[in-house]
Amino acid sequence: MSDPPIGPNEISSRAGTTYLNHASAGLLPHHTARVLQDLVKGQEDAGVLGFLSVESQLAHYREQIGRFVGASAGEIAFLRNTGDGANTIARGLTWSPGDEIVLCDNEFPANVLPYLALREFGVVVRFVRTALERLTPDVLERTMTSRTRLVAVSWVSFSDGYKHDLAALSAIAHARGALFCVDAIQGLGAFPLDVREMGIDALYAGGAKWLMALPGVSFLFVSTELQDRLGVRWRGWRDVADIWNFFDYEQGPATGAARYEGGTQNFLGIAALEASISVLSRAGLERIEAHVLALTDRLYGALEARGAEVATLRGPGISSGIVTFALPGYDSVVAGRTLGARGFVTTFRPSGIRVSPHGYTTFDELDAFARELDRLTG
Repeated sequence: MSDPPIGPNEISSRAGTTYLNHASAGLLPHHTARVLQDLVKGQEDAGVLGFLSVESQLAHYREQIGRFVGASAGEIAFLRNTGDGANTIARGLTWSPGDEIVLCDNEFPANVLPYLALREFGVVVRFVRTALERLTPDVLERTMTSRTRLVAVSWVSFSDGYKHDLAALSAIAHARGALFCVDAIQGLGAFPLDVREMGIDALYAGGAKWLMALPGVSFLFVSTELQDRLGVRWRGWRDVADIWNFFDYEQGPATGAARYEGGTQNFLGIAALEASISVLSRAGLERIEAHVLALTDRLYGALEARGAEVATLRGPGISSGIVTFALPGYDSVVAGRTLGARGFVTTFRPSGIRVSPHGYTTFDELDAFARELDRLTG
């Protein structure tokens, strides 16, 4: 097996710990930690001068993030979290009673509640029942009606790791006149994505998981075409054309997606996001993708060999960096806590144990995890 594309000189977990929980939160790369330490020290020593370097480079950071997803700098806004992105889209559009939105019923709440809140305007939310069928192009075509105005989906499902075919889904949505919006938080950083090639109108993702940045920062991609239709529904002093012209309350909006940012941004978070994305870009997302899929394929085989109940569907185009399973006869919460006490960090819920390795995880670590399952059940 080849070496991981991200080496221990870039990322390393605490001694004695195997970190398999990027679907919850990622580790900070060493480079990112150094950037943050310098910024914190700068503000400690010089106040506003300490973070001026970030503020003065916001256009550059938007360009870097845009390049990462195939967008332009003017299509990127920095927000607080994934839900902020969904809310910006949901509240920025004009709705009529009877308009419809299509969602899956296994979405994380950040990609559901902003759209459910539109019921106050008479909007109808139609759920795909994922226990019966996944959101494939055929299912979407059957679910949409003449009133469907928007389809929102997670690129990768947080609970079981199912990866959706974004390009095919967007083609169906657009053919029926609907917008296509994506919550990318469980895929971006482990897999390459190009918003233009996939036909995405808006994409939002928090930085703390596979992007391995800080909590409390996210970015929103809004296509230039959608910006013409998307209003600014909550205001802040930095969403205008000239933020230093404080008393011109009637001035127009900022150029591009910066108009959706509102007030003072999380400069530490933005710096962390850019720094971590630079680490991922240097490693190469195609290499990270191949490595993560090889890891999770290996884990899937080990789990099947041990008789585990694997909730994750695997196959070409739908496999991701998440594998969720349960051990027959064992409480998943108790098993997850025991694994944690033995140095293996996962997410565990009554429904199962979720494992999510990244581009620096080794095959030896995955094999050690499988052996630990033998010890746990033996």
